[in-house]
Amino acid sequence: MATSGLWQRIASSVTLATEGERSAGDGKMKLWMALDVMTVVASAFVSTLFEFRVQPVSGARNFWHGRLIHGCSTGLLLALLGWFALSLVFTSRGLHLYAPKRLASLLNEQRLSLQACLTSGLLLTGSLYVIHADDVPRGIVLSTILLVTASLSLRRLLYRLLLYRRYVHGVGMRNVLIVGTGPEACALQKYLGTVRRLGYSFKGFVAVGQASCVQEDEVVGSLETLFQHVRQLFVDEIFFSVPCEHQTMQTVLEQARDLGVDLRLIPNTYNGLGWNHPVEYLGQFLTVPLHCGQVREVSLFLKRVFDLAFSAMVLALSSPVLLAIAIAIRLDSPGPALYRAERIGKKGRVFPCYKFRTMVRDAEKLRAQLLERNERDGVLFKVSNDPRITRLGRFLRKYSLDELPQFLNVLRGDMSVVGPRPPLAGEVKKYELNHLRRLSVTPGITGLWQVQGRQNPSFASYVSLDATYIDNWSIWLDFKIILRTIGVVFSGTGS
Repeated sequence: MATSGLWQRIASSVTLATEGERSAGDGKMKLWMALDVMTVVASAFVSTLFEFRVQPVSGARNFWHGRLIHGCSTGLLLALLGWFALSLVFTSRGLHLYAPKRLASLLNEQRLSLQACLTSGLLLTGSLYVIHADDVPRGIVLSTILLVTASLSLRRLLYRLLLYRRYVHGVGMRNVLIVGTGPEACALQKYLGTVRRLGYSFKGFVAVGQASCVQEDEVVGSLETLFQHVRQLFVDEIFFSVPCEHQTMQTVLEQARDLGVDLRLIPNTYNGLGWNHPVEYLGQFLTVPLHCGQVREVSLFLKRVFDLAFSAMVLALSSPVLLAIAIAIRLDSPGPALYRAERIGKKGRVFPCYKFRTMVRDAEKLRAQLLERNERDGVLFKVSNDPRITRLGRFLRKYSLDELPQFLNVLRGDMSVVGPRPPLAGEVKKYELNHLRRLSVTPGITGLWQVQGRQNPSFASYVSLDATYIDNWSIWLDFKIILRTIGVVFSGTGS
């Protein structure tokens, strides 16, 4: 079968990649649109206050009563403001300014942002001329357009710089596998590794056929074991750089859907692949997205905002308690007040997890002597009347006070208030493939297992409850778990 014909057949079968599947970024797009509209409103308000030298409160009151601009109705002002905001949103969308940040360069985004603001400004001034709105001060119009341009450019710059900083620390990176080991695959791998701003972390090649120009240790497996490695390596996107049989691609596409993994083709050297299908540029590489997993960007953003606000409030209100506990620990037994343990977070990322010390020194070395007394199955470990726990430690554990320092981890972004508990590296080594799903989300201080199955020794129940939380997650579920956690803490059922 000719290569171009094969790719055409694949492309024709990708009608399964519907608009619903390509709506992964819809939530985030709506958020950016709303921010743009709020920026327009705020800029117009500031420009008007500056023009007439009035205070914000009195200016808002006058605007509400239609007296801010003499001779100009509030309805006309709102209509013009709405027209400018809609023009900006639709122009920005047409210029793909709401597309993922990793797909465009910083300078190109700034240029397009300037173009969108000026185009919308021209539409606004043209409308003023057509309707003969001579009562609207042109100084306000000009300063509003300039303020919107400066504000949007600055906001996008700061957001992108924040993303880049997170990428440097390995946060928010998307893990990728490249199917194929030919020149195109090598070029893509080199590009992803060189341009760090894209936020991609290369995890390996998947061999197809015999031709290869990569190192043997960079090949993680074959096409038959592709999705086993996808789960083991927490892969977010798969790039196909070689053509495969129609049925094979169909199967891969269906499995990618089931796991929520993005799937892209690199069609640079193949004729006819992109016919009748949208294309996206990843730097210098043309890609055809066959599947885009659903990412609840807005909900995750709200979850992060809640985490920051709730953690800051808890740490501020409990600061006297934290100080008292730290002093009591130092007086109760030799050793530091805080215990720092390496834990495994989202996608296998290692981070330092903080707790108040509740055990004697060298507790980890003494653990081997207690393994035969372990009361939990699987990879979990628990011993009743653990001799390593100090007197004060038992009290702290009973009321979960030892976990208060983990709100520092939440502020750092290593953890969330609600989520699966972060495991130790030694526990993860014993995980089976299906257990790794616990690491697909940000770990939490409390979770469904803590409020529903805390006394259940079964590791299967532990994993099952975490999977239930991941499958049914919502902001409302987090609130319910937090409320139930408060009851669990005051009942003193910790251990």
